[in-house]
This record gives sequence, structure tokens and C-alpha cells, in this order.
Amino acid sequence: MDCPTGAGRTDTVAIMTKPKVRWGIVGPGGIAAQFAKDLPLVPGAELAAVGSRSAATATAFAERYGFARAHGSYAELAADPDVDVVYIATPHALHLDAALECIEGGKAVLVEKPITLDLPSAARLVAAAREKNVFLMEAMWMRLNPAIRKIVELVEDGVIGWVSSIHADFGLHGPFPPEHRLRDPKLGGGALLDLGVYPINFAHMILGAPASVQARAHLTPEGVDETTGILLGWQAGAVAALTCSINGESRNAATISGTEGRIEVGPGFFVPREFTLHRPNREPEKYEFDFEGNGYQFEAIEVGRCLSAGELESPLMPQATTLEIMGLVDTIREEIGVTY
Repeated sequence: MDCPTGAGRTDTVAIMTKPKVRWGIVGPGGIAAQFAKDLPLVPGAELAAVGSRSAATATAFAERYGFARAHGSYAELAADPDVDVVYIATPHALHLDAALECIEGGKAVLVEKPITLDLPSAARLVAAAREKNVFLMEAMWMRLNPAIRKIVELVEDGVIGWVSSIHADFGLHGPFPPEHRLRDPKLGGGALLDLGVYPINFAHMILGAPASVQARAHLTPEGVDETTGILLGWQAGAVAALTCSINGESRNAATISGTEGRIEVGPGFFVPREFTLHRPNREPEKYEFDFEGNGYQFEAIEVGRCLSAGELESPLMPQATTLEIMGLVDTIREEIGVTY
């Protein structure tokens, strides 16, 4: 049956009339394009500037998506006085330097996931933001999705009882050629950082940090993980079975099972528009969330809310969570023998 209340609403993340937030983007590639398409859906968002190592690339991106200015270097964007917050959308390996430059320029930063390649560099970024007293958030857009927020609410309210297990998978068709960034260890290639962080965040979002971690993987000739399986365990007895792959398309779905029911999130669990609640002796309850765009607007809305409120981090994606996840990813990499 359809959910009678709240279905179709997109106000899980509060939308309020606030002063303009002037956005800059560093790294005008594919993910930046998707983000830029959603910015017009964000109340108060102003498309201020684009920064790239190529002036021509920055100009083309700015003209295509309606940004006011283009800069031919990250440093120029970081020094732009008419930019409030910068979305860092470079390849993983370049996140740290680009974000540090913007933080040094006094800019708030939203850094695409994973925030850096490892825990030490993530901790360095958090420390820099705190020293400069500027806002910092990892762009794990899944956690800001309205359907995901509703799932968390239902679990916290005990609707499915005690959570016993979580299953989640994210796999791409592949195989990718050797020169592709997903196979380049210098760029943080492999399934784990691009795809595995979603199942990991999903499990962490529901159960917190695990007490035990086991992982196995098949590596490419370049030494990055092609397919990885992860088993997480919690002290209370819950487990999570997670997989990611760049050489095998999976359902890209997730299930949370509890003593009183389960929640199933279909393909595209990382940006869902619906999910189904199953409970014994009841009809399935379908929750639907009809929103425009790709779903990136919700993290931008949360950044704007935080800036308006004077908050230096988001309670929905706190820095402590980012560091905990990066530590978990480091442990998994050590288990499977991947280094960058």
C-alpha cells in the first residue's frame, strides 16, 4: 500500500528563505555538471564562479551552466571575494590540495566523496577547516536524500525492531580499460572509493561504527580493487554484507532486516525516490518521494542552512562521521592489499 502521509514531500531537509549563498565549483567534470544542474533548485543559491586548471574549460562550463565567472586556476577561485562556498569535484587524489587552498582562502567547502584518499589526509583537512573557522562537509549526497532520511527515522523509531542485518551492493558493468581513472592507483582508482563508500555509509548510517571488519577482493593488474566483499560486525550481534565492483553490474540495492520487519530499497539505493516497508501480517507500505533534479540539491540545501545558521559542520554529515568512515575504508584497504 502507498504511504498515506509524507509521500511525495521533499522537505526532509528544511528549505527556508535565506540570504543568497554564492557557489563556486572546482573541477568542472561530469559530477560537477550534475551538481550544477541541481543548483537552480536550491533556494538562495547563486551560481558565482567556476575554477579549472584550464581557463577554456572553466569558461565553457560557466557558459553552459550559467555561472557568472570563470577562473583559470584553483587559486583564483579560492581568492574570489564573491564566492561563499566551493564544491570540490576534482578526482579523489586532488581533493586534499584543492580543498586546502579554498580553506586557506576563507571559503566554506563541500568536498565530493570520498573526502580524501585516506584518514590522515582527511584529518588534516578537518584540522585546517577548524583552524580557519570555516565550514567543511563531505558530499555524501545519499545521507541527505529525503527517502534515506525517512528510512533513518523509521529505524530509529523502532518500526522494524532491532536491526539484525544489512545487505547492500554497488557494481558497474565494466570492464574498464587500463588507462581509465577507475584503474589508476594514483587517482584513487578501484571499486572501494568510488562505489564501496555507499554501502559502507549506508550500514554506518543505520548501525554506527562496527566492532569487526573483514574484507576480500580481486585486484586489477594495476593493484586497485576490481571487486570487493566486506563483512562488518557489531558488538550487539548485527552484521552487514556489502559488495562493490567495477567489473560486474549488480542490483545496486539495499535491505535492512530487523526483528519486526525489513526495509527494501531498490536499484539506485544511493539516490532513492522510493522504498518499501515490509512487516509481518501487513500489506507492504510503499514510501514515495517525488523530487526534481538528480538529488544533489539536498546536500546544497543543507550547506546553505548551515552557513545561514553559522554552523561549521552539518549534523546530518558531521566531520566525525567522515573521519570514522575513512578509518574504516583504510582498514578495508589494508585487508585487501590496496595502496595509493
